[in-house]
Amino acid sequence: MSSSCTGLSRVLVAVATALVSAASSCPQAWGPPGVQYGQSGRSMTLCCPGVTAGAPVSWSRDGETRLLQGPDSGLGHELVLALADSTDEGTYICRTLDGALGGMVTLQLGYPPARPIVSCRAADYENFSCTWSPSQVSGLPTRYLTSYRKKTVPGADGQRVSPSTGPWPCPQDPPGATRCVVHGAEFWSQYRINVTEVNPLGASTRLLDVSLQSILRPDPPQGLRVESVPGYPRRLRASWMYPASWPRQPHFLLKFRLQYRPVQHPAWSMVEPAGLEEVITDAVAGLPHAVRVSARDFLDAGTWSAWSPEAWGTPSTGPLPKEIPAGGKPYTQPKEKPQMDSPAPPRPSLLPDPRPLDHRDPLEQMAVLASLGIFSCLGLAAGALALGLWLRLKPDGKDGHQKPGFLAPMIPVDKLPGETKKSVC
Repeated sequence: MSSSCTGLSRVLVAVATALVSAASSCPQAWGPPGVQYGQSGRSMTLCCPGVTAGAPVSWSRDGETRLLQGPDSGLGHELVLALADSTDEGTYICRTLDGALGGMVTLQLGYPPARPIVSCRAADYENFSCTWSPSQVSGLPTRYLTSYRKKTVPGADGQRVSPSTGPWPCPQDPPGATRCVVHGAEFWSQYRINVTEVNPLGASTRLLDVSLQSILRPDPPQGLRVESVPGYPRRLRASWMYPASWPRQPHFLLKFRLQYRPVQHPAWSMVEPAGLEEVITDAVAGLPHAVRVSARDFLDAGTWSAWSPEAWGTPSTGPLPKEIPAGGKPYTQPKEKPQMDSPAPPRPSLLPDPRPLDHRDPLEQMAVLASLGIFSCLGLAAGALALGLWLRLKPDGKDGHQKPGFLAPMIPVDKLPGETKKSVC
């Protein structure tokens, strides 16, 4: 807890120093020497840098002979500009009573900083990065102070604090960039990010609470390849690899989704493969297809990655590959030389085709017809069996002696109704 308070106090001291410097009558140099900064629409006080405080000087604009303020103004080495605006920006010259150059001051106007816009993303389960941008343009030199700490978690006695909760600096990569990276984060922990925007007129802080589970978004898969399947004019085989930024561990895996379409059609079809390869079985024969793939944590943590760059492939148009003889090379049919008078075979057009795609596979249609035939046979057999049982059990309509049915052999003769037991002499 003491380390947290110490780090926070340092940040507050730095912010307070910047605020006091900006609010003083003669603010200290924040950027290059000889430059003073002020807020548009506010009064601004310039100080002659080359003389002692209170020494009378005269002021003029660079390139102008007209005096803005004489040495008898009673303001000493200061020049006050009421309600400064963009027309007051420029270089000012101050001179002592003997006309010697006291110094030069360049005035630059802008606005105080506002709370920056911050977002964070984890490309794997061990590191995450945060980026930011100003919510409004200040027009002044700006720096960003970045840090993070591990949040406290609920415990049995209110709040349980870890021995090392920070804060720690969030290194900007590269220095001065609008991005910082946290290495070695814990997947099940929560963190608080502090991004403070500082300029000569003050400071403004944005705090953002994040957890790796919610900001996890892998990089797109790499090495996507699309190949035809010889002898199958409606199949394509796509394969890819894990992104290089994702550590391969058995308990942190990725799942994938794959989209494909003929390049002349705008609508995508999508499947979720079980591994790093997928065979597309309903491609349109003879047309090139675009394929892309994205990734997500296997347990649905975070969100899907961006789509990978598209890869193209065209289904095979040749016959099934022939088997290789036992002691020789595979037989290949010699290619016929094209005749001069015969026209070249037409190439597939890449223009948009308004006709709907027909994804039905002939094998699937044959399987459906076979299933319907089997069910029809089973239905006819069941109906014939039911009709035979009904005819066998149907009672005879005449008053004569009824013939025993097919259950008669199971009933003893002496138990039949209407029969009297005859005595044997």
